[in-house]
Amino acid sequence: MPSMSPAHRPKILVVLHQETSSPGRVGHLLLETGFDLDIRRPPLGDPLPETLEHYAGAVVFGGPMSANDSDEFVRRETDWLSVPLKENRPFLGICLGAQMLVNHLGGKVAGHGEGKVEIGWYPLKATEAGKKMMHWPEMVYQFHREGFSLPSDATLLATAETYPNQAFRYGDNAWGIQFHAELTRLMMHRWVVHGAHRFELPGAQPGRDHLGGRLIWDMHLKRWLVDFLHHVFGQPARG
Repeated sequence: MPSMSPAHRPKILVVLHQETSSPGRVGHLLLETGFDLDIRRPPLGDPLPETLEHYAGAVVFGGPMSANDSDEFVRRETDWLSVPLKENRPFLGICLGAQMLVNHLGGKVAGHGEGKVEIGWYPLKATEAGKKMMHWPEMVYQFHREGFSLPSDATLLATAETYPNQAFRYGDNAWGIQFHAELTRLMMHRWVVHGAHRFELPGAQPGRDHLGGRLIWDMHLKRWLVDFLHHVFGQPARG
């Protein structure tokens, strides 16, 4: 099938939070599907568009900061989420992005009452609503110290033991997921190296289990991500 010319490829807004951050496998799959990426990094001063009229949707990724931080860009991004919600544009929040969406919708983002974290591979269980939507992976990769409440009027799609709210849908086109399906092998190696100091936290897994689990579970997680991105963004119209 011939690829679309750049002029006819719809854009997805991609929001990242560090200079070296990458949209990883999410970016690869969107490009392969026929979208282009407009990458913005608000912590480095990049503005966010006032409208998504000329976009097919947006993805806000994770980062080491908290959705509760008082940094200007955190407040600006959280407030900006009114744009995709008001315009009913497809929006996906991953980890920090999902937590910003929860804060925007009046929910709560907080750590576990016993200080537990999810850093490594953990079981995931789809709710009845999630099962009706698609097949979900049994294990997912996590890297977070905070979770979120389920926003009012949101539909819970997947749950877990330590942090019960793992995936939800709000309205027609807003989605939040706590776990990370976007990591390439190189990204996971980088996270394991730079995040090694967090492996001593309660509930975290040692680095060898992150990489070993990838050999077992990542194929299923990638297959899920392909289907999930299709649910969120659909297939771009051919120009």
